Amino acid sequence: MGATGLLFVGAVLFLNGVMILGRVDPRAAAAFNLFVGGLQVVTPTYLIFTAGGDSKKILAASGIYLFGFTYLYVGFGLLAGLDSTGVGWYSLFVAAAAVGYSYASFRILKDKPFGVIWLYWAFLWFLFFLLLGLKLDGLTQYVGWVTAIEGLVTAAIPAYLILTGYWAQWSQNTLAIALGIFGVAMAVGLLPLTRPRAHVRAPAPGTAAGAAAGRS
Repeated sequence: MGATGLLFVGAVLFLNGVMILGRVDPRAAAAFNLFVGGLQVVTPTYLIFTAGGDSKKILAASGIYLFGFTYLYVGFGLLAGLDSTGVGWYSLFVAAAAVGYSYASFRILKDKPFGVIWLYWAFLWFLFFLLLGLKLDGLTQYVGWVTAIEGLVTAAIPAYLILTGYWAQWSQNTLAIALGIFGVAMAVGLLPLTRPRAHVRAPAPGTAAGAAAGRS
């Protein structure tokens, strides 16, 4: 059940990334955020109630609420036209919590690939804080692309591999290293590609540059 929910997390992150890039109307994306947010609240509740008191299962399921509430918050906010600062500052909390869950994945759950994936999510939610909480609009293109790519790399693809049994066929070290290398390459490589371009202004009349332009 957890992998099924992860698949739809990939879908909603991809959709939200495309929305941030301006290709999807925010109100159109709101409904899907509500669908996935509801799923991401029901899923950990079920997993916790059926964990039989197993602390590791409860720990693994508890982090899902962080994202379920994010998507519900985003969905309601888009429909109601709310200011995004609330989601932005909540995202800072999620980013900090994700670092803790990364540590827990490495040290307690012994799941190295998802230890790396939690770091991806910490980075992404920190970007949401910068974009939505601090209103750093110059990051819009960067955040949109990172969101869409992370939807595939950290959720949709792992979910598919888990559901089909292929995930277990790879060593944890191999998966963790591959994810780490790709994550760094993505974060760095997208910076020059998404940097806002400065608008070139025409030379003002009466200046030397303007006079030269007029003679050309």
